[in-house]
Amino acid sequence: MVEFRIDRRSGVATYVQIVQQTKQALRLGLLEPGDKLPTAREVVEATAINPNTVLKAYRELEREGLVEARRGLGTFVRRSLGSTPADSPLRGELAQWAARAREAGLEKDDVAALFTSVLDEQFEGDHA
Repeated sequence: MVEFRIDRRSGVATYVQIVQQTKQALRLGLLEPGDKLPTAREVVEATAINPNTVLKAYRELEREGLVEARRGLGTFVRRSLGSTPADSPLRGELAQWAARAREAGLEKDDVAALFTSVLDEQFEGDHA
């Protein structure tokens, strides 16, 4: 089951963080079709956020066709995203690179900016 981590200082709306983290779990194969998302109550207990925020995120995921709410049963994954499993060798290489960047004194935001610029260069012209 996915565990949401809410960063209140990020400037990103809480419901958007839930949507993004769910999509990331789908891309990494941590969530698969048929898996049940935590209930709004479980998310509220774990994160101390408003239940309506969780429901808003789940509605957004449902609108995108990624999950479906089944009355009285919960919210379930309908389809996955991407094809990169969490145990991909590429993840290990990226973790090593991130560790080197940190050892070199880069902050998290610096690493994110650097990585994003490289991604933009590598995938220029792609419309995903």
